[in-house]
Amino acid sequence: MTRNIELPLWLFVLILLFAAVTFASHFLFPSVRWFFRRRLERAVARLNRRLERPIQPFKLTRRYDMIQRIIYNPQVSQAIADHAHAEGVPENVAFQQARRYAREIVPSFSASLYFGVAIRAARLLSNAIYHVRLRQLDEPALRAIDPEATVVFVMNHRSNMDYVLVTYLAADRSALAYAVGEWARVWPLSRLIRAMGAYFIRRRSRNDLYRAVLACYVQLATEAGVTQALFPEGGLSLTGGLMPPKLGLLKYIADGVDPDRRDVVFVPVALNYDRVLEDRILIAAGKGTGRRFNARIGVIAAQLLRRVWLWITGRYRRFGQAVVTFGAPLSLRALRAEHKGDVTEALAERLMQRIADGVPVLPVPLLAWLVLAHGPMTRAELDDRARAVLATLPASNAGRLCADPHGAMEAGLAALCRQGALRLEAERYVPTPEGRDLLRFYGNSIRHLMPEAEDIA
Repeated sequence: MTRNIELPLWLFVLILLFAAVTFASHFLFPSVRWFFRRRLERAVARLNRRLERPIQPFKLTRRYDMIQRIIYNPQVSQAIADHAHAEGVPENVAFQQARRYAREIVPSFSASLYFGVAIRAARLLSNAIYHVRLRQLDEPALRAIDPEATVVFVMNHRSNMDYVLVTYLAADRSALAYAVGEWARVWPLSRLIRAMGAYFIRRRSRNDLYRAVLACYVQLATEAGVTQALFPEGGLSLTGGLMPPKLGLLKYIADGVDPDRRDVVFVPVALNYDRVLEDRILIAAGKGTGRRFNARIGVIAAQLLRRVWLWITGRYRRFGQAVVTFGAPLSLRALRAEHKGDVTEALAERLMQRIADGVPVLPVPLLAWLVLAHGPMTRAELDDRARAVLATLPASNAGRLCADPHGAMEAGLAALCRQGALRLEAERYVPTPEGRDLLRFYGNSIRHLMPEAEDIA
């Protein structure tokens, strides 16, 4: 028992390494995890005291546990069996496929990253690019939402800045769980977005097993009261105008909650911009055969560097206004009392109407519509036309434009001239041949609110 044993140095080091890993995994790691878990719980408790809608325990569930909960859900188990039968594969193969789908969808929310990094970055970026304004059309109704209800923000999709703006402006309400598309499944962006609580969806998937897994996650989150945000149009608008809603996520939410146990309250959110960062990319995509548009990382980096250089040289200017309107909330429980059976289509129709009614009328969209609808005009004629149009609109749409139409129009004209959409000829502002598509893109955002809207088609 006391004899000396000779070992090669590499084997001795390997034994020590295995011993250290075993000690850490059995004694050190659990203690460290417990220490950080306690700190996280205290931090979340402090956050919840200042949030209008506290972070639900569901969002803090370990990702592994949530994946297990989904793949062993009875509805998903049935979908696995159906998929195995339809595809002629063993059930364990279908089970592994469902697990892959769940791992792809389920986020890994980090409260410290969301409130410590994401909110600050969203505030800085939003205010660096735009003059940001928030409007609430029915603030008493928003404040009167049942604290136990699940809140879902439903938005029109104008730009990828929509995520940033709404995250920033809803920071004092709750942490939002976004549904994001395939564009975000790029490393390392995917890790960051997943840590912020977003869940990935394949917008064009026709796979029944995938849909069952996605529906299960959305319904579990809804039942748990997680505040969500979604874009019913299913993607960025390539025309600038509102698009017909897609019913998938709305149906999962409407079908997956017991209205007697928990209400779901949808808050319509309407966004509009004086300048959409991806405007020319979206216009080019709209002329093509598909929805995919080319936004290479080199192009994005070059634009960022150009903006930094303009800021350093004192020539930087923001891209006008970005306005977000929170509309009157819509209760799923109340809607079910009005409609029997499936309420998904009625829900989508009513939400899109409220979004359409709340779209802000900003200087650039208004000027674009006026020039396309009435042709080249002098500055005085534009002012007269603008006053006439604004007089027909509710104050909720026109916003600050009503308070200073002349100054707003001046800023809008300067922006459109810088973009090459308008030029001044014989004291009249005339659309350039290459600028008509750009004018149409911005004019379409408010077309549904304008008289004689068919004139710009």
